[in-house]
Amino acid sequence: MCTSGIGGQAVLEGVMMKNKDLYAVAVRKPDGEIELEQQEYHSIAHGVKFCKLPFIRGIFNFIDSMILGMRCLDYSAGFYEEEDTSKESRVEKEINEKREKVFSAITVAISFIIAIALFMVLPYFLSTLLEKYVRNASVLGIFEGIIRLAIFLIYTVAITAMKDIKRLYQYHGAEHKCINCIEHGMELNVHNVKRSSRFHRRCGTSFLLFVMVVSILVFMCIQVDNRALRVLLRILLIPVIAGISYELIRLAGRSDNILVRIISMPGMALQKLTTKEPDDDMIEVAIKSVEAVFDWRSFLDENFNQDTEDKPVAKAPAEVEILS
Repeated sequence: MCTSGIGGQAVLEGVMMKNKDLYAVAVRKPDGEIELEQQEYHSIAHGVKFCKLPFIRGIFNFIDSMILGMRCLDYSAGFYEEEDTSKESRVEKEINEKREKVFSAITVAISFIIAIALFMVLPYFLSTLLEKYVRNASVLGIFEGIIRLAIFLIYTVAITAMKDIKRLYQYHGAEHKCINCIEHGMELNVHNVKRSSRFHRRCGTSFLLFVMVVSILVFMCIQVDNRALRVLLRILLIPVIAGISYELIRLAGRSDNILVRIISMPGMALQKLTTKEPDDDMIEVAIKSVEAVFDWRSFLDENFNQDTEDKPVAKAPAEVEILS
């Protein structure tokens, strides 16, 4: 397997793929046609070398993923709005676009706050209920981590039952299968993509699971008596946890040794919930998105020798995207 470095995200009836500063969103419109948008996205830390250092770059990659992900979801949702905007004037459209940007920013902020409250703060307060029975702070930290993992798994299972989420997970599967297809040296077409795995080590699901596990280890090392300070530290240390988790997911995507396989197994297993097998139409959408940002033919020529039985040699890319 040769790492391509590209990443992506499932959106409403479509797939977004990103390669370095270029991204593309392919959406299957209600009339059956595929709409493709290709644009550049520069990181919020674009041009700052310090932000590309190990354990630092993961923080900004995580923020960029949230911003770009929300932007692409808004774009795909626009094709399925019931309101007829065809008669809007140019000024009205500009005003609505500005409103949508503000609304998206507010949505990202609120989502981030809810995530912190649900996965960081709530597990801590629930673990304090065990203080009467568990006197050891490290053991109590382990219980807090177990509660955090349980909340995460319950949340993942709960949203899987939603009908719209099931189709989103099918596009998620199409995204993974396309990348696995080219990273295993096969031509990118519907037949080969269907044969490829829908599980990938660089998946955002695996990243979030790493976040949960790393948080246990980090919080066990930080021991303070004041409860308010404990909560504050759990919030302040989120960037540190994200930075460490990014390096782990990056390693998982670039290495194939036995240790990496072992630490990747839980995340790969969890993807059985967050990815579903796509149909041919979904795969076609994902292929369109890949081809808009990535020259897979050149990638195969450079990394795979199709005429001999020699194993391919991976050329590690400078940047590696997470598959959301």
